[in-house]
Amino acid sequence: MNRAYVWSLVCATMLTLQYAGAVDEETPAKATFTPLFDGKTLEGWEGNMKYFRVEDKCIVAGSLQEKIPHNEFLCTTKRFSDFEMSAEVRLKGEGNNAGIQFRSERVPDDTEVSGYQCDVGAAWDRPVWGALYDESRRRKMLAEGPADKLPEWVKVGEWNTLRIKAVGNRIQLFLNDHLTVDYREEDAAIAAAGVIALQIHSGPPTEAWYRNIVIRDLSK
Repeated sequence: MNRAYVWSLVCATMLTLQYAGAVDEETPAKATFTPLFDGKTLEGWEGNMKYFRVEDKCIVAGSLQEKIPHNEFLCTTKRFSDFEMSAEVRLKGEGNNAGIQFRSERVPDDTEVSGYQCDVGAAWDRPVWGALYDESRRRKMLAEGPADKLPEWVKVGEWNTLRIKAVGNRIQLFLNDHLTVDYREEDAAIAAAGVIALQIHSGPPTEAWYRNIVIRDLSK
């Protein structure tokens, strides 16, 4: 066999292996979804337990008996960076807003949490299910779902499934399997890791019910 040909095969093989290694480094490892909530207790979570309880295998946030004076958050004790998670959410009562925080931090000496939020319900007289809000940090909507489609996608008064995928600076949000947000963070100073938290918004008597909360780690 020609030596030049053999050498070309060796070089090609080395390049192939080098490329494969690069792909493996850039592609998140496959992982299965695991529960964030055991359906029975709030083990692995922390917050003001006056406003959070377990009922019918759901985490119930808020109250139907009294006004909610401040935003309240139930936070995971574990931190996450790159991940994909899913949860079903339903609202009850007079109010109409809650949310799922991620890559977030508790604000010291306050009930607030700072970070990204996958919004739930309505705000400013429009539906914001599956919108990306920056809670207590930039305090603004970063991206929203299509206004003409959200009324079709939202199941008012029923369970709605929200899915959050955060890898690197890319954040994708889904409502009932419809992509609502595909956002890339351009500010390198914004934290890419933090806790996950379930919110009930301040206001009139309201409950946000969360169930089937699962997550998978997509870290490298």
